[in-house]
Amino acid sequence: MSKASVQPPAYWYGDTPAPLGARFLSGIYSAVTALRRNAYLKGWRKRRHPGVPVIVVGNITAGGAGKTPLTIALVERLRTEGWNPGVATRGYGREDASTALWVDTRTDAFQGGDEPVLIAHRTGAPVRVDRDRAAAARALVEAGCDVVVCDDGLQHYRLARDIEIEVVDGRRRYGNGRLLPAGPLRELPERGARCDFRVVNVGAGGAGNGDTGFGEWSMRLIADLADPMLGGRARKLGSFSGQRVHAVAGIGDPERFFSMLRDFGIAVVPHAFADHHQYRAEDFEFGSRELPVLMTEKDAVKCTAFADDRHFSVPVRAELPEAFWVALLDRLARARQHHAPAGKGA
Repeated sequence: MSKASVQPPAYWYGDTPAPLGARFLSGIYSAVTALRRNAYLKGWRKRRHPGVPVIVVGNITAGGAGKTPLTIALVERLRTEGWNPGVATRGYGREDASTALWVDTRTDAFQGGDEPVLIAHRTGAPVRVDRDRAAAARALVEAGCDVVVCDDGLQHYRLARDIEIEVVDGRRRYGNGRLLPAGPLRELPERGARCDFRVVNVGAGGAGNGDTGFGEWSMRLIADLADPMLGGRARKLGSFSGQRVHAVAGIGDPERFFSMLRDFGIAVVPHAFADHHQYRAEDFEFGSRELPVLMTEKDAVKCTAFADDRHFSVPVRAELPEAFWVALLDRLARARQHHAPAGKGA
């Protein structure tokens, strides 16, 4: 994809009316998705459950909202609580999306997908990519996992789940409130309201990135270091303050990354690419080669083959209130008891 394909239509998140053709197609999209959803909810099509608790992380808008940082935080917290989590995901952007694959730290991002490879690097947990998330969950259980975290699976109704977490971009929310392609929504906001938890990504620091409302949990994305992609000691992001850098982001909302760097006083030369962009060395021919290049972790896993000492990966970690974890773990314990074989305790 080219850089021109990065920005969503102006009418998604602005005051411009959606074109009549897009609104017509939106009606068709609504009918088709409702038919598919009802086919599972009413039992016309069978749902599959792997027999251990399943947590689904997703959003009802097109594009990124912060699902992957939350998935990583979930896996890390569950492990500290004595669980053995595994991650099921589709692996968007893979070269061969038709083949199921185990992803680990040695997997090439073009084969495993950028987000699955990032999750594997950050957590070390078993990661299974498969278009059929129910099959991925079953494989994880067979591999010894006692809880499945499904990254980006709210609309994958074939996989039965115990806990649903909706992730919302605190800055853009639901845009104009219309379904694709007239707006950014995959499903109407009522679908998100039926989830067990609504997590609002307020970004780095939270200021100006949206407030949380009743029943919502805030998630801050913390970034304070830049890791040299050739290895070596990490630099504090603040050490780039007052310096011009090339900033690269191929995520759902590149401006969020650029704004975060500017908050550190960094003079950003922005380079926005489409989500899941497959990078080539030519993409980094910016002219001013002497400047450092800062990029998201998700982009960095696809650029290791041609990175040099100018390239840095900027990791983020999700921070949520302790009360969120207490509520989640309580619900998870009840799900484990529900799925325990007869005669066994939780």
